[in-house]
Amino acid sequence: MTSSDGARERILDAATRLFAALGYDGTSTRMIAEAAGLNVATVAYHVGGKRDLYVAVMERAHKAEREVLSDAVAQVEDAGGLLTLVDRYIDFCAEHPEVPALWMHRWLSDAADVAHLEEHYVRPLLEMVAAAARKVVPDGVDVEYVIWTVVWCTHGFGSGGVLDADGTRHGLDDPRELARFRVHVRRLVATAIGLPDPAA
Repeated sequence: MTSSDGARERILDAATRLFAALGYDGTSTRMIAEAAGLNVATVAYHVGGKRDLYVAVMERAHKAEREVLSDAVAQVEDAGGLLTLVDRYIDFCAEHPEVPALWMHRWLSDAADVAHLEEHYVRPLLEMVAAAARKVVPDGVDVEYVIWTVVWCTHGFGSGGVLDADGTRHGLDDPRELARFRVHVRRLVATAIGLPDPAA
């Protein structure tokens, strides 16, 4: 990796953290430059303006997610394989919590002026998973809604977690709650696609 590549990655890492935490609208290029330990001109030289940074961050997040899902989809041979796919997706979100956080901000109309990201990034992944699922589930299963249910639940859990008796939130970074969440989502999917309770 050249020093230029290293600087670009440092900038994208800083931008990812800030966009995930504060959203596009709440983050400035100056904040990203400071977080990366660079000046604004250097950031602009390596990546461009704020919109360019955001698009680059979302593209990088998409590529990481696509790599994991493509590999998982290729291994789906029957309906039970969809539960393994669910596990892989939850694992990805737990290992890269910034990715669901970025999309949660978009769900709240963040970066509304940056169009077509859903069309370019979300729709192809949804169609890839849906195509694999339709081959192994019974007719009548609303595959798109099953997929969206997993996404909604996982992103919501990553963002809000669950409250314990003291009012403390626990989410993707809590191994015990992550295990409970995984069992719950597997049960949801199994029920939706007509499989026996996987936890029974």
